[in-house]
Amino acid sequence: MRKITFLGVKFIDINENDFEKIINNNGLFLFPSGPGLSTILNQKKYHHSLKNADFVFFDSGFFVLLLNILKKIKVNKFSGYKFFKKFKSYLKKNPTSIFLIDPNLKLSKNNRILIKNLGFKNQNINNYIAPIYNTQNLKDDHLLKLINKNKPKIILINIGGGTQEILGYYLKNKLNFKTKIICTGAAISFFTGDQAPNNNYVDKLYFGWLLRIVFNPLVFFKRYLLAFRLFPIVLFNKVKIK
Repeated sequence: MRKITFLGVKFIDINENDFEKIINNNGLFLFPSGPGLSTILNQKKYHHSLKNADFVFFDSGFFVLLLNILKKIKVNKFSGYKFFKKFKSYLKKNPTSIFLIDPNLKLSKNNRILIKNLGFKNQNINNYIAPIYNTQNLKDDHLLKLINKNKPKIILINIGGGTQEILGYYLKNKLNFKTKIICTGAAISFFTGDQAPNNNYVDKLYFGWLLRIVFNPLVFFKRYLLAFRLFPIVLFNKVKIK
């Protein structure tokens, strides 16, 4: 596994075979998207969260392509979809306690059903509907109390990019115990049917963004258009390999 440092963020370059090497660790797992990374210079809280995460993966195919084209650095794309597919198998073999943080009641119900079908008992699954957070001053004492009381082995954050990273970092610093905090956003929805359909071929060809636009153009067209701001950011900033 290589570490690729970009603007102080230490990405890890892994392949699917490395999954077992990292999944048993506690810490903050982040999968920043292309649109998210395009805001890295002006969203200080978001940038700080990425820099202080334990594992940051190459989720964005656009970022992977830019590194290859502009910096001649080849890395493995390890998307939230690919991670969650392997994560499902891991959960099936290791049913434990999990705390789901979801954006609304409908997704919360569907996410709970998916986790339960992996062999989890009802009492080992907790759900929380996240409020609309102020990312400049994110605070949620009620959530902290719930998690500290239940002490789950895994916290799975399924809310939008740009917020989930900041929430994950907030929890990492405020909780009174160590756990896995995994921010895969909408990745779980690929498997519940609430998100645009995805598969290994689509993910490998970096077409997940296109499927999302077709599935929900009003939400995703503008979002992915703004991702092109990442081009000059990669072009004019150094990338270090270790």
